[in-house]
Amino acid sequence: MTTVDARPSLLVRVTPRLLSAAREIVLLSSVFVLYELGRHVVRDRAGLAFADASSVLSLERNLPFPGEAWLQHLLLQSEGLTKAANVFYVSVHFPATIAFLIWMWLCRPRAYTWVRSALVSVTLVALMLHVTFPLAPPRMLPGEGFVDTMALYGPSAYGEGTESVTNQYAAMPSLHAAWAIFIGVALVAVLRSRWRWLAVLHPVLTVFVVVGTGNHYWLDVVAAGALIVLAMLVHGFGPAVAGPVSAPRQRVASD
Repeated sequence: MTTVDARPSLLVRVTPRLLSAAREIVLLSSVFVLYELGRHVVRDRAGLAFADASSVLSLERNLPFPGEAWLQHLLLQSEGLTKAANVFYVSVHFPATIAFLIWMWLCRPRAYTWVRSALVSVTLVALMLHVTFPLAPPRMLPGEGFVDTMALYGPSAYGEGTESVTNQYAAMPSLHAAWAIFIGVALVAVLRSRWRWLAVLHPVLTVFVVVGTGNHYWLDVVAAGALIVLAMLVHGFGPAVAGPVSAPRQRVASD
C-alpha cells in the first residue's frame, strides 16, 4: 500500500491565497504611505487651516445644525464618558477597519474586492481634499467655545512628539466617520442575520465621538457621507450583497 503525498496539492491551494493576501497588504500599505506623505504637504499651512475653520463655522451658522459645542457640553457632563470617548477616538479607528477588511477577505471574498476598492477610493479622495483644503479642527479653537477633551482628560492622539506622524489639519472630510459609515453600510449589506442592523451603531458612535471630542465639525461628517455615496456610485453596490462562499473548500484558491 502506497501513501500519496498531499503536500503538492496543499501548496497549490495555499500559495494563490497567500499571494493574494500579500498583494492586498502591499496595496493597502501603499495607500497608507501616500496618506502619511500628504500630512507633510499641509504641516506648514496653519494659517490657511485656521482661515478655513472660520469659513466652516460661518457656513454652519446658516445651517440647521445643533452646533458642536452643544454636543461637547453634553459629553463633558461626565468625566468618565469623556475619557471613554477619547479612548474610542484614539484606539478604535484603525483596528476596527483592519479587522473589518480581514473578516471580509476571509468570510466574504466575493464582496471583498468591492469593499477594498471603495475604501481605497474614499481614502485617496479624502487625501486630496486634506491637501487642498487644510482645516483646523474645533479643539484648536478655544476662542469659539470648544474644548480639547483629549488634552483635558487624555489619552491624546496628538501629544508631544507626534507631529511627524499625524496631520492635525486633516479634518475635512472625517476619515473616522467615512470609514465607520462604510463599515456599517457594508456589514448591513453582506450579513443576513436580523442582528446585522447593530452594525449601524459603529458609525453612530463614531460620529458622536469625533464631534463630541472636538476633532471634527458636522460638515466633516456630511462630507464623509458624501464620499461614501460617491464611492458607491462609482464602484456599484451589487457586489456587496454577495453571500458567503458556499463552494467546496478546494475552490478557495480560485477566489
